[in-house]
Amino acid sequence: MTVIDERFLMHRLRSTSIAGVTAGVLASLLWFYRYVFDHRLDWDLFAVALTMAIVKVSLMTWYRFTH
Repeated sequence: MTVIDERFLMHRLRSTSIAGVTAGVLASLLWFYRYVFDHRLDWDLFAVALTMAIVKVSLMTWYRFTH
């Protein structure tokens, strides 16, 4: 029987969280760069950034009131 160490699970949780936030910030910055310098609206990048922000804030609110 294989037992997974709790530290491994916490490291996986943190790395996934940091990767998700980094990807959302990168999408936001790329959308902003294209909007300001190329004068073009990329709605797909905006949707990715907005989705990341909405999910993050929603989960923070949910955990605040349920834990």
